[in-house]
Amino acid sequence: MAEDKKDLETVVDANNDEIRHRIRALREDLDLTMQEMADATGRSVAEYAAQESGEADLTFTFIYKCANKLGVDVTELLTGESPHLKGFSLVREGEGIPIKRRAGFEYLHKAPLLSKKLAEPFVVTIPYSKEAEEEEIHLSYHKGQELDYVISGHLRFSYEGVLTDLNPGDVVMYDSGRGHGEIAIGGEPCVILAVVMEPHEEGSR
Repeated sequence: MAEDKKDLETVVDANNDEIRHRIRALREDLDLTMQEMADATGRSVAEYAAQESGEADLTFTFIYKCANKLGVDVTELLTGESPHLKGFSLVREGEGIPIKRRAGFEYLHKAPLLSKKLAEPFVVTIPYSKEAEEEEIHLSYHKGQELDYVISGHLRFSYEGVLTDLNPGDVVMYDSGRGHGEIAIGGEPCVILAVVMEPHEEGSR
């Protein structure tokens, strides 16, 4: 699941004003400055302030990095509910926290209420686009590792510009801090299970 450097993702089925309020309240409770949050999210202070205030759209990448800096699970920022399940979490087919990117990628977070997760699992639907298939694949970067398992359709995976086509049942695992991206090919959407493993800052959750 490539995290777009240009922040193309927006959250759906969530109250953005409430999410902003949670971020601001936690930041103030922890006595963190906007500069510290801007550094943690890879933005200028002005860009961070615009997202926290509502002048700019929230993105999942932004919320995810805020959660790590604030020491909470991303679910707490999205829903206001702290993950409380211990031992195991069961999420049925089609269920989860939905997240959508402007580029058309759709995500379902598949373990939102499990506490102390070491990874974030998503079922990702990648739409087919003839234009995307003909263009150079945009490369993205996020710390840690990622595992992508192709459930249906066909995936073209780019890793630092090297292209590999994957079919149902194929798995790719990689250092996500290096340039990577993916598109659906073959005239149909591609559905993958993406497991994002990002190292957390010291002192975070």
